[in-house]
Amino acid sequence: MKRKPAVAGYFYESDEDLLKERIKWCYTHPVGPGRIPTKLGDKRSIKGLISPHAGYEFSGPVAAFSYLELAEDGLPETVLILCPNHTGMGSGLSAMTQGSWITPLGEVPIDTQFARELVNKYPLLDDEPSAHIREHSCEVQLPFLQELGQDFKLVPICMMMQDLETSQELGRAIASTVDELERDLVVIASTDFTHQMPHEVAEAQDAKVLEAIETFDEEEMIKRIITNNVTMCGYGPVATTMAASKAMGARDAGILKYATSGDTSGNYTSVVGYGSAVFR
Repeated sequence: MKRKPAVAGYFYESDEDLLKERIKWCYTHPVGPGRIPTKLGDKRSIKGLISPHAGYEFSGPVAAFSYLELAEDGLPETVLILCPNHTGMGSGLSAMTQGSWITPLGEVPIDTQFARELVNKYPLLDDEPSAHIREHSCEVQLPFLQELGQDFKLVPICMMMQDLETSQELGRAIASTVDELERDLVVIASTDFTHQMPHEVAEAQDAKVLEAIETFDEEEMIKRIITNNVTMCGYGPVATTMAASKAMGARDAGILKYATSGDTSGNYTSVVGYGSAVFR
């Protein structure tokens, strides 16, 4: 199955050249890192990343921090993207195990061997492509990755179930599959933080969550989200990425950038929070 773009022309440009220009704009925007990746590194110390998933004009400059970090560390063999389920389609945990994903920058093949092994290993994870057909939060990560290089495979997982226990179990299953298949893999958590609050409120709420992420404590992160009613859509993907990264040997968590849609749009009355982070 070829998964066609659901939000090209809406969240990002549908024309290849215009999309490449937009990605450069994300890197060089005043909110962005201020420079474009020039060559890929070969350290490969990164196990996990957090990246936002709104329209590029809003969250792209924050996402660029994670992808600059990845570029300088090196592109892995496989990228596993965990995203929340905004559409209600599919099952509690939905993977795609075969085919490819298409964007205006080309086609990304699914790592069928890894995806099938993971589905077999973790009983709550289903091979359920329907969850991915209209979901934007995995898709918007791909052009950033493709612009770094075309030589990688994808494992997409859409999470309707986002509780701590499930997230930790899935994270450990991912790490175990990496060990078994000796796969060079990076896990990316696709999430936005506080939704539709005044800038100052979003910033204060999200600071508490980011502090827990920086201490590499997914349990404390979810506790703070619940206690403070933080409307973060992808806390399960983040908790899973933290659990997987730790099980894959990551010891250090770093927040790369936080901003809100107000910082890119100029409208601070009702914003969405965006964060980029790295686990290595």
